[in-house]
Amino acid sequence: RQVVKEKRQAIVLIPEIALTYQTVMRFYRTFGERVSIMNSRLSAGERYDQMMRAKKGEIDVMIGPRSALFTPFPSLGLIVIDEEHEAAYKSEQVPRYHARETAIERASLEGASVVLGSATPSMEAFYRCELGEYTLLELKRRTAKAELPEVYTVDMREELQKGNRSILSDRLHELMEDRLKKKEQIILFLNRRGYAGFLSCRSCGYVVKCPHCDVSLAAHNNGKMVCHYCGYEETVAKKCPSCGSPHIGGFRAGTQQIEELVKKEFPQARVLRMDLDTTRSKEGHEKILSAFANEEADILVGTQMIVKGHDFANVTLVGVLAADLSLHANDYRAGERTFQLLTQAAGRAGRGDKPGEVVIQTYSPEHYSIQTAAKQDYHAFYKEEISYRSLMRYPPEWQMLVVFASGEDKAWLDKVMDAMANVVKHMDLMVIGPSEAGFGKINDQYRKVIYIKNKDYETLVKAKNRLEQWIDLNKIRKNLLVNFDFNPMNSY
Repeated sequence: RQVVKEKRQAIVLIPEIALTYQTVMRFYRTFGERVSIMNSRLSAGERYDQMMRAKKGEIDVMIGPRSALFTPFPSLGLIVIDEEHEAAYKSEQVPRYHARETAIERASLEGASVVLGSATPSMEAFYRCELGEYTLLELKRRTAKAELPEVYTVDMREELQKGNRSILSDRLHELMEDRLKKKEQIILFLNRRGYAGFLSCRSCGYVVKCPHCDVSLAAHNNGKMVCHYCGYEETVAKKCPSCGSPHIGGFRAGTQQIEELVKKEFPQARVLRMDLDTTRSKEGHEKILSAFANEEADILVGTQMIVKGHDFANVTLVGVLAADLSLHANDYRAGERTFQLLTQAAGRAGRGDKPGEVVIQTYSPEHYSIQTAAKQDYHAFYKEEISYRSLMRYPPEWQMLVVFASGEDKAWLDKVMDAMANVVKHMDLMVIGPSEAGFGKINDQYRKVIYIKNKDYETLVKAKNRLEQWIDLNKIRKNLLVNFDFNPMNSY
């Protein structure tokens, strides 16, 4: 309102299409026709029309994903990045820009302000608050004085000992029965992030990790477990190395199985499922969300798209199934992602005037990400996570550059990657690899990565420039694809 009053314009970024409907309605209620929306489902012509309207000054607010950053407003006054911790703000294609850095750069060129909003700020953003580069503003209470939900952490190892082999713990089952009787709504969130097939023990919760990188090993179909940072590998374990139990394996469950199980256990309940399959159509997200908001269903089952920023007043129970799936993804950000997802999920319960409850089902109840998420304590989480990042030399304490290459000729790829590692080795950098990428071969293209670390970002830029010169000099790009990525949001 303030910016529009000053005859300037604002850009509001949201991470996913699933959030568009609720956000747009809020803005329409305030600014009416002076709001426009940008998303990937618009045709090129529709996008062009919206951009021209912005250029002519016919709109004041543009809402959309990271591409909305480039709206040609005549007098930009404000950029708001909602849920700024989301990985979707980093482009996966070249140029691999991050919306946060790009927004700050554009705002400084045009004399505008930037607001980053999140209940679970990214480590990078909070680190800059600690350094005094960003101003930290905290909201200590929920709106309308709503209380935070009661969170229960259920140890699934104990459920197994009691003889319960179901995906639903006894506590969650009990609470679901209670809510259905009271005609209140339930969200069941299956944490599918990082479903790369790590191995865990159902009896003691042990997860097989890389001895060099402290990330979990990914199980491959060839009977090997591999680390995607350094290439370390070992044979898939048949028994738990920690307790000797034969109950060791990957997690096998999808939203569809859970939907079927819920319908069997609670035949009287109306169940909706929200995942990639059910939201393929143009209006897919809106249909499911508005049906749930209108209380046409009792239970909503889904992946992470259902826990982001939605506001359903009648939801009083959230069940988090398999909290560990993202915790043991083979990625140094796994702890941060888990904390964010669990905190966001817990935040969906009790947003109206009825109190909410949350059940987090896990095999690692002692992990700091899960304990701090259950308490909704960001500061405690940040303290633990930043010391781990510092110790292991990961961002934001250190900077990271990934050199990723792929090609049909494996021997040539190996030779070039070894040579590239040697080009930068004497530059006083920490060089890890070359090793196989997460998927060593896709579409007959072999894939390898090198990770380069240093405290100073500019030093890594120099390393990238030197490598690019070497690549051009040796005409490497003729038969290899080589890409560079700074501080990647996802593992390669």
